[in-house]
Amino acid sequence: MGELIEKLDLGDDECGLPTALAAMGERWSFMILRAAFNGLKHFEEMQSSLGIARNILANRLGRLVESEILERQPCPDDRRKIEYKLTEKGMALLPAMIALRQWGERWGTGIPSNPVLCDKRDRHPVEDIRVHAHDGRPLDWHDLMWVDQSELVAEAAE
Repeated sequence: MGELIEKLDLGDDECGLPTALAAMGERWSFMILRAAFNGLKHFEEMQSSLGIARNILANRLGRLVESEILERQPCPDDRRKIEYKLTEKGMALLPAMIALRQWGERWGTGIPSNPVLCDKRDRHPVEDIRVHAHDGRPLDWHDLMWVDQSELVAEAAE
């Protein structure tokens, strides 16, 4: 079976992290994404809520649209106005955003954020984001190992 890879090749072509950082790797992109998850859709309301300079907001929105994390759509009630909406690709960033928020609460502020993110059905706070095994077991760093993808393909074929 797979052994721990002693020297991991961190080339950009085989790791998704550089791609994610290129799309999201700076503070304002995350703050804009948080605003979008909180229901803000218009340039003016994002600018007002975030206190971001107009040129920086326009630049970051453009990058998020170009990366297909947000999409620009005409407003249904006034087609001259534009709304920015999360795409499926953007919505897939929710676990990463929650994990970063929880990390910041634990290691940065030391206090829970307000408002508290809750399950809509039960109105209970969401659990901490964790890495889970294929069978649902929560995993910590010492439970993990790097395995070359070709080894996994070979094992699956057996």
